[in-house]
Amino acid sequence: MNQDKPGFFARKYNPSEESLLNIFKTPKIWGALLGEVLGTMLLTMLLMCTIGMFRVDFVPIFLMCAVIGIYVVIVKLSGAQLNPLVTAGMMATRRMSAIRGVLYILAQVVGAWIASLLLNAFRLGGSYGGELPTLVEATGENFWALAFISLLCAVILAFCFARAIRYAKKNTLVFAFTVASSIVLTYLLSVVISQNFFGLTESIVFNPASALMYGVLPTTAENFGALASSAGLALAVYVLVPVIGGIVGFYLSDLAARLAGPTYQFEEDRCQNSKEVNA
Repeated sequence: MNQDKPGFFARKYNPSEESLLNIFKTPKIWGALLGEVLGTMLLTMLLMCTIGMFRVDFVPIFLMCAVIGIYVVIVKLSGAQLNPLVTAGMMATRRMSAIRGVLYILAQVVGAWIASLLLNAFRLGGSYGGELPTLVEATGENFWALAFISLLCAVILAFCFARAIRYAKKNTLVFAFTVASSIVLTYLLSVVISQNFFGLTESIVFNPASALMYGVLPTTAENFGALASSAGLALAVYVLVPVIGGIVGFYLSDLAARLAGPTYQFEEDRCQNSKEVNA
């Protein structure tokens, strides 16, 4: 067996460091979780302050520069996943243990929640009395359109992130530029598809943690059944579909790498140590 290239579904992390009993023994996990909280907070605030509040021709340049800065700052702390769909893809392709993945997702939700609190506090305490921009409301009429856009963009984001991982440690700027480019690409793609093909004028966010804090869940309805139905559609479009797209994107990246040839290897595909290979 080739020890430098494990099987397609092989584990790519060290289980001795990722178990529930061992993961909290070093302060590294706390630094990583803090990085995910702060990074997701900054990214969510950036999305809330740009998408829907500025002209489309202005957003990409500003968004690209800001996102690159966030990922460069956070990548050495936690890997700068900052998105549950990315973390789901990491777990599904066995790049990360389930316990670390769950902790990362919780940290991302906390970061998005803090961002929402801060922005609303600034809005209520300042001279601006309007509401923050809202996302497209998921209904029975537009559900499949939103699901298609969310799935497509989530696959692109996850695929690009999976391809960029190999640069995270050696060249953080390349990693950050690749991830930021994919975020801007999916934003522009979603705007073009939603407006030109489906007639949707509001914004769409492809980060489940940010979307939950962005106000996608309805708060009022005619009755409990209608409220539950609306909440279910929103969760499906902005949480479930992006997570599925993240998993698909990571597996597409691994499949493309396998098809590229036996000499093409990922840094994350290599075993952590000889003990793991012989286990």
